[in-house]
Amino acid sequence: MPSLSLLSQSILSGIFVGALYGLMGLGLSLSWGLLRLINLAHFAFAFLAAYLCYQLASKGMDPLLTLGLIVPVFFLLGAGLHWVMARFAVSPFNSLLLSFGLMGIVESLIQSIWTADFRKLESSYAHMKFRLGHLYVPVPELITLLLAALLCLAVWAVLRYTDLGKAMRAAAQDAPVAAAFGVNEKALGLLLAGVCSALASVAGVCVALSFTLAPSQMYAWVGVVFAAVMLGGLGSALGPLAAGLLIGVSEAITMAVTAPSWAPIVSFTLLILILLLRPGKST
Repeated sequence: MPSLSLLSQSILSGIFVGALYGLMGLGLSLSWGLLRLINLAHFAFAFLAAYLCYQLASKGMDPLLTLGLIVPVFFLLGAGLHWVMARFAVSPFNSLLLSFGLMGIVESLIQSIWTADFRKLESSYAHMKFRLGHLYVPVPELITLLLAALLCLAVWAVLRYTDLGKAMRAAAQDAPVAAAFGVNEKALGLLLAGVCSALASVAGVCVALSFTLAPSQMYAWVGVVFAAVMLGGLGSALGPLAAGLLIGVSEAITMAVTAPSWAPIVSFTLLILILLLRPGKST
């Protein structure tokens, strides 16, 4: 059994990586739950944003300041992709196939520009950490946790308390009735798709801050983020974060008491249980 200090540090690390799971799953949850599109390109956009952050930071730009350039670009990219899907009336299942193909295209694009070699973002945040009691808190992971919490809360507040959010939820629940009350479903779809891709780009910057990059690694995130989305509820703003924290802590404890190779079993076991116990259910 690990010592109490090691177990506490592992749980803290699980909270940090779980926050990233939640942030990565936020845009996917909104796209799937409100737009009825299963956008696997979400992961490709996140990693493309991570590489763009790496490239800009290698030229001397602060990694967090790169968000000012990356987020608007990915907003437009996401809105453009949604326009194409809406133009050809792509079904949810076909959106899965289409976005999976796009995922492969983006992976090839990344390899052609940055090669398949591992890349590590070296920034002023990389080695920054502070001590809290007997725990060490890395600044990049803390930034990820704060961004995840702020963005999830902001999206939740918009969906719950603003007319824009209520219109989005109404259009997702019953588009013809919402249109009869003056809701512009097409415009809201473009806006929401752009926001989802922008959220993916923020997650990508957080990935670049904390992880070594390789193009093929985007596929390793699919299973665990899907588990967080399904567990948290489709279309939910706070659900993916809560589920991501649960999965992250569970994985960390599993690695601490057994071996790191057992950690993926946690997320995939949860995903299988969810699919068995909640077939077709969304919130």
